[in-house]
Amino acid sequence: QVQLLESGGGMVQAGGSLRLACSASGRTFSTYAMGWFRQAPGKDREFAATIGWNGLSLFYADSVKGRFTISRDKGKNTVYLQMDSLKPEDTAVYYCAATPALSGSYVYSDEKDYRAWGQGTQVTVSS
Repeated sequence: QVQLLESGGGMVQAGGSLRLACSASGRTFSTYAMGWFRQAPGKDREFAATIGWNGLSLFYADSVKGRFTISRDKGKNTVYLQMDSLKPEDTAVYYCAATPALSGSYVYSDEKDYRAWGQGTQVTVSS
């Protein structure tokens, strides 16, 4: 079972940038698809971005496409979410998630597909 720990959250002004990191423990991280989700106050958790274990297959929610970039470093067992041009509506708790995948090209945008979750990290964007 993979265990996940997010870091890098904080407060930033609109238009600024943050980079979130998700460190994973466990030998099978290299065969897990990874995802980032977020939950704003009073709203359901929503999908933001996902990456296959090949590191090449990517998929983004329309709300973050062109502003967020997901990537992974297999040597460090870490997945990143680079967030640029942040908006106040990006304010949320951001969660990292992992799930085993048969193919490196498989990516998942449904939270029901994920087996492991981190505790979350708060991102606040002020106007």
